[in-house]
Amino acid sequence: MSRQDGRDRQVSADSVDSSTATILHVDLDAFFASVELLDRPELAHLPVVVAGKSLRSVVTAANYPARKYGVRSAIPLSQALRLCPKAIVLEPHFEKYRYFSKQVMEIFDDVTPLVERLGIDEAFLDVSGAKGLLGSPAEVATLIRRRVHEETRLSCSVGAASTKFVAKLASGRAKPDGLLVVPADQTLSFLHPLPVGALWGVGAITEDALTRRGLRTIGDIARSPLSALQRAVGEATGQRLHDLANGRDPRSVTTASVEKSVGHEVTFEVDTIDADALRLELLRQANAVAVRLRTAGWVGRTVVLKLRYDDFTTITRSRTLAESTDVGRRIFEEVRGIYEALGRHNPVRLIGVRMEQLTEGDGQQLGLWDADESWREAEDTIDAVTARFGRGMLRPASLLKVDAPRGDAQNAHRIDYEPPA
Repeated sequence: MSRQDGRDRQVSADSVDSSTATILHVDLDAFFASVELLDRPELAHLPVVVAGKSLRSVVTAANYPARKYGVRSAIPLSQALRLCPKAIVLEPHFEKYRYFSKQVMEIFDDVTPLVERLGIDEAFLDVSGAKGLLGSPAEVATLIRRRVHEETRLSCSVGAASTKFVAKLASGRAKPDGLLVVPADQTLSFLHPLPVGALWGVGAITEDALTRRGLRTIGDIARSPLSALQRAVGEATGQRLHDLANGRDPRSVTTASVEKSVGHEVTFEVDTIDADALRLELLRQANAVAVRLRTAGWVGRTVVLKLRYDDFTTITRSRTLAESTDVGRRIFEEVRGIYEALGRHNPVRLIGVRMEQLTEGDGQQLGLWDADESWREAEDTIDAVTARFGRGMLRPASLLKVDAPRGDAQNAHRIDYEPPA
């Protein structure tokens, strides 16, 4: 997999046949850092990180010169400066990011009505219907890159493929400012040399389980008997990874979205650095968010962690999932991963979990690769018991350790974000 610092950059020749690569993944390059550098172009060739000025801040973004030193987003600024002592720190301006994101998304909408936004700086586009007007997928991708640069002075990378998974991998390989086309008949030759960690949904634990069995590349996964793979990582996950490794990804570009979110947060009576208590609170909130999603008939695609420290510094970090979910355990695993990636924490005053990019629940779509099948069944059982006997009669065992969060009782169950009625 690309190190995302440009050293493994791979782009397509102009003569490539892109007729079968009708799904584009467009990703703005080092978006936050690139926006800040619009006002400081003299710094573009120097290592730059975007973060608050305090050494206790967390890196929001890093440009490519900084990434070559190992600097990445979500690490403490103090660590970033140890890795790259000469890095220049620029403060973030989120109103600028929203402004440029809106401009870029409007360019996408001009090209095709089939745009699936993944966040502020990336999207999937289905350009199968644009051939007659705009040309081949590669020509459409070239048009998008040119317009983004001309209208915003930003650069973007594009992956074009016959599936969403491969298109996203391709855009990562093309960074920065490149286009990589993977024709349908070259999908397996592109995928199979890549490490297993490049597969969607393979985190550290799953990767360790696979590599301990000698499965180090995507090709190893593809050639592995499905039954052996399922014994290693579970039935649903094994099936999904086997499908992806063999180039099978039936997901289409989905445009329907709800511009609202569902979240819970709590303000503690006493600031805390108790990591176990904070993880337990994340679990409680993740389950509460999941219940509200299921009750409303929605699923969410982006998990957001909100933290406010004792000095009132507030940060939010998000992670976009491969598949939308309404499963509390999946929400918890993702938000816990975000929390732990931030490293050492100051005393926490407020913590919250939120799900964004909501869409109507679709059982058939969720069933394509339901890596959370066992957790889903357990949570469906909890929902049924709750409906019959009331809330609190059945819940995850780990939540039985406490009867209520260690926060302000008035704020403990405050819901800041509601799905549409």
